[in-house]
Amino acid sequence: MTSTPPTRRREWLAPAGLIALSLVPVLSGAARLTQLSTGATITADNARFFDSPVPIVVHIVGSSVFLVLGALQFAPSLRRRRWHRIAGRVVAPAGLLAALSALWMTIFYEMPASVTGPGLSALRIVLATVMAGAIVAAFLAIRRGDVRTHSAWMTRAYAIGLGAGTQVLTFVPYTLAFGAPGPVLHTVLMAAGWGINLLVAEIVIRRRARAMSARRGRPAPASVVSAPLS
Repeated sequence: MTSTPPTRRREWLAPAGLIALSLVPVLSGAARLTQLSTGATITADNARFFDSPVPIVVHIVGSSVFLVLGALQFAPSLRRRRWHRIAGRVVAPAGLLAALSALWMTIFYEMPASVTGPGLSALRIVLATVMAGAIVAAFLAIRRGDVRTHSAWMTRAYAIGLGAGTQVLTFVPYTLAFGAPGPVLHTVLMAAGWGINLLVAEIVIRRRARAMSARRGRPAPASVVSAPLS
């Protein structure tokens, strides 16, 4: 019996970790869909979903597909295969639906105090817009054959989309130590989740660009390494 080479096993660590982190919003979304389909008790925290269920259903389905299939796009062996291109035709529209539905819900849903804080709605609007713009930028880049730029912008979009997973890591330690955060800290902890993801994304983008440049024997374009997030 042959064993999987160590390098092949290592390349799956990142996708596996991303999928594990994605389970938080995916399972939470599945629970929300169950509530909507079975007619759960309507409360102040979920009334908006029963009043207008289409945006939340689109968001849950779109973000779940985007996060799970998107995680597999980080496996180098899959990126070198036709599967990457086929999956990308599903991942990009799913991510766009997730971002646009998040934008719609932020603007039109009446958010209860338990899920918001000062400036959080504005932050959500900015990040949803940036995520949608990043996916469009990635699509335009791959259409002109610019793989580096495509990869960079999709990585940023994925970082924003995975915010709900990382926010568990910012909220749980604080809540266990100090109790439920107040409105201001709620916003800070939410922003920290997105900030951590975007910082990691920029590190990944720079390392990937340097590795590609080393293989090709030329420096990475500044437009890829230092591209702004808006």
